[in-house]
Amino acid sequence: MENTFTSGLISLQEALDKMLTQTAPLTSTQTEWLPLTESAGRITATPVSSPVFVPPFDNSAMDGYAIRSADFHPEAIFPVAGKAFAGAPFTGEWPAGSAIRIMTGAPVPAGADVVIMQEEAETRDAGVRFTAEIQPGQNIRLIGDDIREGQEVLAAGVRLGASQLPLLASLGVEKIEVNRRLKVAVFSTGDELQPVGTPLKEGQIYDTNRFAVHLMLDKLGCEVLDLGIIRDDPEALRQAFKQADEFADLVISSGGVSVGEADYTKTMLEEIGTIGFWKLAIKPGKPFAFGKLNNAWFCGLPGNPVSAALTFYQLVQPLIAKLSAQSDWSLPPRLRAKAATPFKKTPGRLDFQRAVFSYQQDDNGLGELEARTTGAQGSHVFSSYSLANCFVVLERERGDVAVGEWVEVEPFNALLQG
Repeated sequence: MENTFTSGLISLQEALDKMLTQTAPLTSTQTEWLPLTESAGRITATPVSSPVFVPPFDNSAMDGYAIRSADFHPEAIFPVAGKAFAGAPFTGEWPAGSAIRIMTGAPVPAGADVVIMQEEAETRDAGVRFTAEIQPGQNIRLIGDDIREGQEVLAAGVRLGASQLPLLASLGVEKIEVNRRLKVAVFSTGDELQPVGTPLKEGQIYDTNRFAVHLMLDKLGCEVLDLGIIRDDPEALRQAFKQADEFADLVISSGGVSVGEADYTKTMLEEIGTIGFWKLAIKPGKPFAFGKLNNAWFCGLPGNPVSAALTFYQLVQPLIAKLSAQSDWSLPPRLRAKAATPFKKTPGRLDFQRAVFSYQQDDNGLGELEARTTGAQGSHVFSSYSLANCFVVLERERGDVAVGEWVEVEPFNALLQG
């Protein structure tokens, strides 16, 4: 039976399902053409097909000698009729019974169907003799062996990065059609907050969340409107919502979605929009709101820094992928590891604890994954993220974890790495 504290909370998966079911990509009809050098982090708007064959011609996979297989017999001596280099193919007359010295990557001369590596060749005064048997086609990379002309190399919805852009460059693709960047408005709420770089007065803290959210949005390739810190005043908050809604596809606030007397965000959202849900059965991150304004979708992050970062990572990140029409997004697969330290937990909510996982190997070369806590797991202990490389995900009804018990580990993706 659920206690009073956890009754009425929805699961992380239920929340994510609601968000992704209600939303649709916003950028599919709004695209632009960009040079490859300006396309990092953008999402392909349409499938990309190769305009060329790769390799573009039959070429040698080895340094050696190109011959016609019909000329070969074990005792034959092949005069060397010429040389072929990468970028400088052989173009002269090629008499029957002779060989062409060829380098790796060089075009294979017309008629050659074998390249014999130089380690299997003996140089004689009259030419070269080969010391191994041959097979037609050996050591020759055929035209289109990697990619055929017209072959799809990237689907629509792929984020362009270090694996994709060099591929397109190798095909001679100069420009690429991408979806427009998602527009996201961000602001924090709370009289206690001060911008980084401002001296703190008694009872004040720095606005960590907006800074962290802005960094993560930049990593995700969004166009960001930063509205700063909104004081605990209903009219100021109303104006911030209206300005954000006019600009953005998605509005993200931090703070004000709990149950305190000055937590106006939930009230304002009820006034000018609709609330999908606002309480989650996860720790940290229980007070997370999702809803719809007149134009934009809305996510209200908790005020505590650890909770804000976790809910952004687990819920806002996949939402942004959906709204951006990114089809290749997913979290890293979870792994099974043994607890190398105890993990404290109270049953009732799915718990994401910051941890470090590593592979421990014994003297026999055998080993297993281990997970260690980063220490205190309070929702204010943001330093735990800088120490961690994963979440240890503890089931909703699980209690304390002892050393040696098995746990699920979710490695951080690029959003929380470096």
